[in-house]
Amino acid sequence: MTFRVELKSWEEARAAAAPIRYAVFLEEKDAPPGVELDEMDPQSVHALAFDETGKTVGTGRLLPDGQIGRLVVLKDWRRRGIGDAIIEALTEEARKRGYPDVAISAPLQAAEFYRGHGFVAEGKVFREAGMLQQKMRKSLA
Repeated sequence: MTFRVELKSWEEARAAAAPIRYAVFLEEKDAPPGVELDEMDPQSVHALAFDETGKTVGTGRLLPDGQIGRLVVLKDWRRRGIGDAIIEALTEEARKRGYPDVAISAPLQAAEFYRGHGFVAEGKVFREAGMLQQKMRKSLA
């Protein structure tokens, strides 16, 4: 199983990223409508993961403030290193831009995944969009 990750603008990424976000956030996670797309998308850098046929199987974004978000992988493609590759691509992009660190609001069930990538929990667990979240940060120094 091979895949590749590419960084794109929202204009280039929207057609591929939006359906994945709908599938994961609205159909699978039952998040409230409106959480899958927002006004920050055009200002963000988007990572898209493609399988060997060119089908998009995962996505994530880096906001201008160094926040990583909307990182999702289609269910059939999880636990194959795609999330790892997306987080690494976005972290490397933040490093290239000179950001001192990257942050994420991690769903509680994904906190261990982010810990494995060097993120450290900050503050208390909170509820957002109906899900328990943990703010996490990784220094790029």
